[in-house]
Amino acid sequence: MSGLRLARLALTAFLFVCGLAQAGETVYRVAIIGNSPPMSYVDEQGRLTGFNVAMARALCETMHARCELRTTPLDRVVDTVAAGEVDFAVVSLLATPERRAKVLFSKPYYRSLSIWLGRSSSTPGKAGSRVAVVRGSAQARHAEAQEWTLLPVASHAELPPLLAAGKVDAVVVPMSTAVGLMAERSLQPLDLRPTILSDPLLTGDVCISIDPRQPGLKERIDAAIDTVKRDGRYDRINTQFLPFRLQ
Repeated sequence: MSGLRLARLALTAFLFVCGLAQAGETVYRVAIIGNSPPMSYVDEQGRLTGFNVAMARALCETMHARCELRTTPLDRVVDTVAAGEVDFAVVSLLATPERRAKVLFSKPYYRSLSIWLGRSSSTPGKAGSRVAVVRGSAQARHAEAQEWTLLPVASHAELPPLLAAGKVDAVVVPMSTAVGLMAERSLQPLDLRPTILSDPLLTGDVCISIDPRQPGLKERIDAAIDTVKRDGRYDRINTQFLPFRLQ
């Protein structure tokens, strides 16, 4: 057999093996919010990044799978997961009873507080305060129950210009989002003041939501969370995107 023919046979065999490997590759469809810095956002190079994005990739790597990230509006995340349109979502969701009725939740990967972030003249519940919230968030549900004057928005990216233009007096957001907003240059002159909201439904475990038809995936994600925390990757991701420690 000639050397050329042997080379062709070897190349064919190599491509066949690669094809089998690709055919057997596990790919998880993962929901991410596109505009929620520092947890997930598009950077100056046009790349999706942030704490939750890095965590999603670390979890997939640990499970020997590839992440197919899908940006999803916050108010659609739970229903998208419940319908099986994605396998899981890394979206900083508080594990509320209402959400637990629709999806599976992983073990917690951090705990969160909710913050009223507003001008010094505007305190939680002050009559006449105009408050912005992100649709579908636990903070939005709380604000609706308080009968505050609300301006619901689709994403966290809409909050800074509303505050800067004086169209709202405050926003109600997760702790991590409040930190990001306070670092915004355009908002520095406003001297925004954070106030922790004491409602127990606004404080607690943040979990990964999982397709309810995949209980085995919950077990794999729980194990992956433990591994990522144990081997130091969690702390490195935390340090990269946040000026304080989660958990």
